[in-house]
Amino acid sequence: MKFNELLRIVENEPIFETGLLLAGQVNPADVRRQLSRWVNAGLLYQLRRGVYALAPPYQKTSPHPFTVANALVRASYVSLQSALAYYGLIPEYSSVITSITTGRPGRRQTPLGVYEFRHAHVDWFHSYQLVSLGGNQHAFVATPEKALLDLIALTPGGDNPHYLTELRLQSPEQISVERLIHIAERSGRPKLQRAAKIIADMIDAEVEEYQTL
Repeated sequence: MKFNELLRIVENEPIFETGLLLAGQVNPADVRRQLSRWVNAGLLYQLRRGVYALAPPYQKTSPHPFTVANALVRASYVSLQSALAYYGLIPEYSSVITSITTGRPGRRQTPLGVYEFRHAHVDWFHSYQLVSLGGNQHAFVATPEKALLDLIALTPGGDNPHYLTELRLQSPEQISVERLIHIAERSGRPKLQRAAKIIADMIDAEVEEYQTL
């Protein structure tokens, strides 16, 4: 396979897997060796085994960081500060994309950025949704309520009122208090139930203050 042939197949794919190139009468070993050469030549990025992205200037669509995160670890969804910033709920943006996975935790450094994966028990792996990121890209991202509770669950002292105030939550109308409390109660964890109640009170107080203006 020549590089021009590869471009014809994957030029509209922000990320592609080796399996996309193995249709027909091709030698899988030859394809993998050629991909390795193109990576060494700087024409491709290897994100993990069997997953690649075209390097500039060959990209037609830049891979969205959330799409990359999902591709790095299949059993994962973007959450914590990354999801909260995406929804506009916190003012800070971190260049490290954070996700929840039922697999092993760890940090992946790739040519397309740094990605951190935090472990959660399978019972806590829920309340995420497929979001459209533009450019025909999609990714699984925690709901606003779940992203917030994931952060609290994985932060020592995350239910401390001072910590919750320091988050400086914005656009509280995006948070469903009912859904927040439901997820916290479903967890059976007093820490999350306390935090959900504090956040609910904070949102109610902000709504009341807005109505008096």
